Amino acid sequence: MATSASAFVSTPSLNALSRRSSTKPLYSFLDEIDEDLDKALGRRVEYKAGAADSEFAKRFGHLAGKEIKTVGEAFRDFTDMLGSPINALYKNMMTDIVGTLHLILVNGRFQRDGIFSLGLLTSLELLLRNYPEEDIKSDIVSSLLKSVGLDEEELKVEARVIEDWAKGKTKDEISAALQGEGDSPVSEIARAAKGDEFWMYSRYFGIGLIRMMECTGIEMESETCYPIMEEWIGTCLGKPYFTACNDNDTYFKVKGKLDMMETLMKEVEIREKKRLAQRLEDKAEAALRRADKEVRLQKEIASDTEKIEEAEVLTR
Repeated sequence: MATSASAFVSTPSLNALSRRSSTKPLYSFLDEIDEDLDKALGRRVEYKAGAADSEFAKRFGHLAGKEIKTVGEAFRDFTDMLGSPINALYKNMMTDIVGTLHLILVNGRFQRDGIFSLGLLTSLELLLRNYPEEDIKSDIVSSLLKSVGLDEEELKVEARVIEDWAKGKTKDEISAALQGEGDSPVSEIARAAKGDEFWMYSRYFGIGLIRMMECTGIEMESETCYPIMEEWIGTCLGKPYFTACNDNDTYFKVKGKLDMMETLMKEVEIREKKRLAQRLEDKAEAALRRADKEVRLQKEIASDTEKIEEAEVLTR
């Protein structure tokens, strides 16, 4: 069986090439070769975005050329809506969240559902739980969601529906729902995903599943949740699970670091409270010493005054 390119494309022989090169300029010779290849391969240079003869193009072709907001514009809107500076420790993280979330939402394949909403709010709660200013923390969440076109109250309602349903369920019951069995809100989401060949997974959908695992009382460790994530995405939904399992590992790594940071911050807070208590105690003791010294001084002054008065009486 011929394996060379000549099995598919007829190319000029070496003798023909040498004859051409001896009588024609190099640029003309190259043009002829390019023309020969174009004809042999049937190359078409006319291309129109979204007009391919495929199911994907038929479904999403109308989105070709659509004007969408850039990541930079989304972050500008976020900072304008927030109106106050972000703590330096959280600035890079918020930049990443705004960009990632915006790119998910503008993807034509993306369909929002309650599991996604639960995962998004769970993620924000985890990442911002130690933010120093409580009032600014709530403003950050509201500004983030508005900047990417999401309604915070709608997300909370959707997330609450999924979370309330998952509470008290077993892993097997959720697995059955993710296979499309029953009439629960999770079953509806699963049937829609299984019936859509272009269904798009996102990290917040995966975090929503992790939150559902937590509602069932599963031990929240990466090694425990990994095979469950593989089962729910791969077996139940019938979708590729590698990204979801990676997101599972990343979630627990970040959570572990945040838990460690929270522990360190509490230890620092306890030490600072002890130091403050010691300083207050030292101040109180110093104040008592000064008061005692003042009392003794007043007694000595009174005694000296009494002696002077007695001496004056005796000398009269």
